[in-house]
Amino acid sequence: MLGLGCPKQAFAKIATPRVVDSGRHFLQTNEQIYGQLLPHSTYFKSLKSHRRTSMLEAFEQQSYHLHAETLLSQGIDYLKAFPELDEYTIEAADGHFIDHACHTEKNSKGKVYASGGIYALNLRSGLLRFLCLVTNGTQRHQEIPVLRDHIEKQNKGNNSSQKHLYVYDKAVTDFVWWDRQKRHANYMISMLKENSIATLVESIPFDSRHEINTGVEAYSVYENKGIKFNVVDYRDPETGKLHRFVTTLPMTINPGTIAMLYFKRWTIEKTFNNTKSNFKETKAWSSNTRSLENQMRLTAMSYNLMRVFE
Repeated sequence: MLGLGCPKQAFAKIATPRVVDSGRHFLQTNEQIYGQLLPHSTYFKSLKSHRRTSMLEAFEQQSYHLHAETLLSQGIDYLKAFPELDEYTIEAADGHFIDHACHTEKNSKGKVYASGGIYALNLRSGLLRFLCLVTNGTQRHQEIPVLRDHIEKQNKGNNSSQKHLYVYDKAVTDFVWWDRQKRHANYMISMLKENSIATLVESIPFDSRHEINTGVEAYSVYENKGIKFNVVDYRDPETGKLHRFVTTLPMTINPGTIAMLYFKRWTIEKTFNNTKSNFKETKAWSSNTRSLENQMRLTAMSYNLMRVFE
């Protein structure tokens, strides 16, 4: 058991986000609540400590799995009505950016940008996890190359046969790269870009009488530079607006299910609103990359704890 005076426990306790405006305000709040006066240098050095980062990574993974088991034991599975998806881990992923830290150095052009990273929201459980840092504010963010690097690094250390489905906005549609990812059981759903150049190959038969496929006007195979992918033409029955979704999933998945999953992607935007409004997580506490990664891990862990106790 960790004693009350253990530095690791103290780090975990003071690092959990509360309603504060900055790192310094955070320490002032900790002093008011716990009566503990901690030097600024002690806290900020802990936040970027390699040893404590390793501890936090392990704690994050363990808590995520424990929360997932708890929610499942309570019957929480928002996709249980869709058995065709049972083989997949399904996450809505997106970049989330906050104000850079006050002391962030300007780049060679004298500019600073928002800090942020990419998160993934599990559409079965509603749990959030931090994937990777995009920028500490010293350069303009480029999400998709960072996401690709993260997934490729994950492929090297993943021996699981579990299929993984990412639901992302239309910036993610690199057909050649996602076609290669199918070898690693990684798939995607996105919105087809309006300027995408693709050739219709064939129509895919589907059960138009199935309730899930209500609104689906076409399910087709398209080709771009020799790479084939599936496109769903879906017209919203309420608004009449036509949406075109692209996916690398097998054509055995109902097209209406694909449309449904993309519409569920909005829940990660709601999650980001929660972290900003409930946790006041609107500003980076440091420009150090390890510190930022830890801040984002703690944000996800705090959100998950809120989800479990909700």
